[in-house]
Amino acid sequence: MNNLPHPQDLPGHGGNTASFSSEASSNSGLPGLSPGLTGNTLFDGNNGGNSTSPKDGHVDPEKHDPMASRIEGGVEYKSMVWWQAGMVMVAETISLGILSLPRAMADLGIVPGLILLVCLGAMASYTGFVIGQFKMHHPHIHSFACAGEVLFGKWGGRILGWGQFAFYVFIMGSHILTFSIMMNAITGHGACTILWMVLGTILSLLFTLPRTLKHLSYYSIASFISIIGAVMITMVGVSITKPGMVNGALVVRFWPRPGLSFHAGFNAVSNMVFAYAGHVAFFTFISELRNPRDFPKALAFLQCSDISMYIITAVVVYYYAGNNVSSPALDSASTVVKKIAYGIAIPTIVIAGVVNAHVGVKFLYVKLLHKRQDDLMHQKGWASYRIWLLMVSLSWFGAWLIAEAVPVFGDLLSLTSALFASWFTFGLSGMFWMNMNNVREWRKWTLGKRILFLVNVMNIIFALLLFGVGTWASVYSMVRNGTTTRPFSCANNAGGH
Repeated sequence: MNNLPHPQDLPGHGGNTASFSSEASSNSGLPGLSPGLTGNTLFDGNNGGNSTSPKDGHVDPEKHDPMASRIEGGVEYKSMVWWQAGMVMVAETISLGILSLPRAMADLGIVPGLILLVCLGAMASYTGFVIGQFKMHHPHIHSFACAGEVLFGKWGGRILGWGQFAFYVFIMGSHILTFSIMMNAITGHGACTILWMVLGTILSLLFTLPRTLKHLSYYSIASFISIIGAVMITMVGVSITKPGMVNGALVVRFWPRPGLSFHAGFNAVSNMVFAYAGHVAFFTFISELRNPRDFPKALAFLQCSDISMYIITAVVVYYYAGNNVSSPALDSASTVVKKIAYGIAIPTIVIAGVVNAHVGVKFLYVKLLHKRQDDLMHQKGWASYRIWLLMVSLSWFGAWLIAEAVPVFGDLLSLTSALFASWFTFGLSGMFWMNMNNVREWRKWTLGKRILFLVNVMNIIFALLLFGVGTWASVYSMVRNGTTTRPFSCANNAGGH
């Protein structure tokens, strides 16, 4: 216990010493908790965070890390090592987003597209690091709902909490929609699209039943191999057939296509943002690490993987598929290659949605149960598991409704990106930085800190722009596409049919 760091001693801490002091004084009498260490079990990477859990069950649920068990032999959520967290983060992030990038590149052109992919990747890397810092300053945080309460109070926590959950459900809906596109492509529309969506929903629900992310980390390895294999086969396939060849030559644009409408261009940008939109689950991932200080390793693994894969996939597929490249990108290959690629992509189509579903349901599960003195969320009996099962089932039912209501892949991604990824990936991270640094003392700041202040202000402004304009652009596109693509339709939604 004595080797645990006090929050005031953490590097870069600023402006929040008073809150930690008050926590220490108010909880110093709790059994098993040393003064000033309330909730800091998170920093002990050797014992999984349970050494400070009081055995008599008396604990302040507002300050206690909800992932740390207070009962003997309970479900151990804090069980991942950094590479497992990295695999789960890759599975969550590198999935559907990568399939929309070649189409976005075709709209924006290679030069603006590459600049955006690199800049958005750098921004996402930095904002992810800030989320990790904020978690270290406030160890009890396990979701954006908790972070929202730190920033804005109880109502802020409620708004961000339900906004976060809605984001997960929209992403889950995107995976159900992609599953139906995949099945239509493989079977040649062998059944009604609604049936394929129901099948995808049931399959995803079954994989969401385990309650710990450690179990999902093993699925995530299959998801990572799956998306790499599917993209590689697509790149090889289009490089052989060259569907973008015109009059014997490949034609690509280095700048935006002529006549590109504002809403179409902004939707392309939103789809690129969506490709980096894994941050909404970062607090939960850190909370289930054995040693949360290893989070930067997992983040580096994720960002090196996604930036490199996004650039290679977007450029290569667009170069060979041409200006009429499809979204999802797998539809750009020949019929045989497309079926093979979709078949290999099944694990990532399912598992990436499952990871988001797991984190979304975990938010509801913790919110409902973590204040109970009997620590029901860590119990292994039917009483706790049936609550998990009910939440999983209702969440996937909501995702199915969204997939049926917005049946156009690109439109659903851009709407999700504008409504949610704008804030959870960029805007809120800027606010976290402001909270950790006393802006009123800016005259004492170094030049580097002032530059970081401007960077975080830009993140907030970018989020506002993406939220406002992006939502309008995606809704406008949905209205236009609604004249040809109907909700709750049996029609074939696979490209190239």
